[in-house]
Amino acid sequence: MSDDRRAAVLGSPIAHSLSPVLHRAAYAELGLSGWTYGRFEVDEAALPGFFERLGTPGELAGAWAGLSLTMPLKRAVIPLLDAVSDTAASVEAVNTVVFTPDGRRLGDNTDIPGMVAALRERGVERVERAAVLGAGATASSALAALALVCDGEVTAYVRSAERAAEMRQWGERLGVAVRTADWERAAEAFDAPLTIATTPAGATDALAAAVPERPGALFDVLYDPWPTPLAAAWSARGGAVVGGLDLLVHQAVLQVEQMTGRGPAPLAAMRAAGEAALAARAS
Repeated sequence: MSDDRRAAVLGSPIAHSLSPVLHRAAYAELGLSGWTYGRFEVDEAALPGFFERLGTPGELAGAWAGLSLTMPLKRAVIPLLDAVSDTAASVEAVNTVVFTPDGRRLGDNTDIPGMVAALRERGVERVERAAVLGAGATASSALAALALVCDGEVTAYVRSAERAAEMRQWGERLGVAVRTADWERAAEAFDAPLTIATTPAGATDALAAAVPERPGALFDVLYDPWPTPLAAAWSARGGAVVGGLDLLVHQAVLQVEQMTGRGPAPLAAMRAAGEAALAARAS
């Protein structure tokens, strides 16, 4: 097999993605000089055509090792794959595709174990209960991670009855006891030993003033801009904070190991590269 291999991240929008920075840093540390990692703007409608062109001459030709997938492709890719891991199937979301030497396309979800690893790195091994802010695609992955670290009930704070029903359904599917509450009561989440914020930028800013004197742990999945007002207030109170870059790096570590067959992936180098890229954006 040639030493020249290709990987890339797909999504829409994709220009903001830090995945190329992280994966290229890993390749440099692992001595994989022939490996390249790019990014492609691909939406749901274009995804089947992209896969069709992977093995044909042209711009997408090359020895493909794998793909990283971001929104809105994590569910749309599933029908294009030959097999999907139990982890990915549990949340109907694939963020990693590995191409095998015999041409098969295998889908996995590294967000879930990435969340668990990021929490453990910050000392969060087990909690008796937890809270989730939001009910989108990331919230279902958060519930799947909580199934591995939370012993009791999870309260999800959501904006609509429809979202509440979806979160309860995900809880049933994942074996997590989920109670739902209206977003207007979201500050009550901070009484839990662990709060996971899965909402878009700005959604939790107004809650920063409600951080208690002795908070538990916060996992805020955002990474740009960082820190969020909520994360900054949490840190100021002395609470443990896990950020979106922690998640991004840990899930990318697992992707690198799957795509390259080499490990352990260089976590520290990948995080340093991500931090440098974010600092450059901020300046």
